[in-house]
Amino acid sequence: MSDVLDNPTWHTLAGTHAAFAQGTDRARRYAPGFSPILGFADNAAPDLAALLPHCASGEHFYTAGWEGLVPAGWVLDDESTMFRMVWDGELPPEAGADRPVPLGPQHADQAMALATRMASGPFGPRTLELGHYLGVFDGDRLVAMAGERLRAGPYCEISAVCTDPDYQGRGLARHLMLALVRRQLAHGETPFIHVMSANTAAHRLYLRVGFHDFSQPVVRVISRL
Repeated sequence: MSDVLDNPTWHTLAGTHAAFAQGTDRARRYAPGFSPILGFADNAAPDLAALLPHCASGEHFYTAGWEGLVPAGWVLDDESTMFRMVWDGELPPEAGADRPVPLGPQHADQAMALATRMASGPFGPRTLELGHYLGVFDGDRLVAMAGERLRAGPYCEISAVCTDPDYQGRGLARHLMLALVRRQLAHGETPFIHVMSANTAAHRLYLRVGFHDFSQPVVRVISRL
């Protein structure tokens, strides 16, 4: 199944999340309102032209796994690399304190604000609809969250792992991440996660708790002219 993990975005947009996607049999995007992510059937020859009718001028998108010249109609805003990591640890123990709260549409504004403030990657007002998201609250304030996004074959991505700066250092995001790992393993799924290569602290944490490096793809932010 490593071919699925080589291109999990496409396998998600053309499979499990097809109802949330727009595009063709060569290129797809999440529909507006969801995470601004593009996927291609062939990362060696991404058919960006096929997406032009489905993307508005000025829209920014994340895309991973392809390099080379950006074709006409698009501009490259940023380029980096990230680690794609797959779980191979033991079943994490259940944590007692700070019981996570399932997040739903009523939490969309707070989740969007936290994801934006913490620059936790592509996130939209309807991203919570893509999977099971958990949060920790201080009163009515959402202070930490993590959730599920891409689903490719038996693999389920953990994403948007973030904590409000005022609450960091308490292990809240780690607690939420491991709760999702437990949930996915119980459902027969294999967790995977992405972390930017420059985020060495998070990378070390993920290695320590039970993930291993699978690949280090290029990740780009591009926008429609």
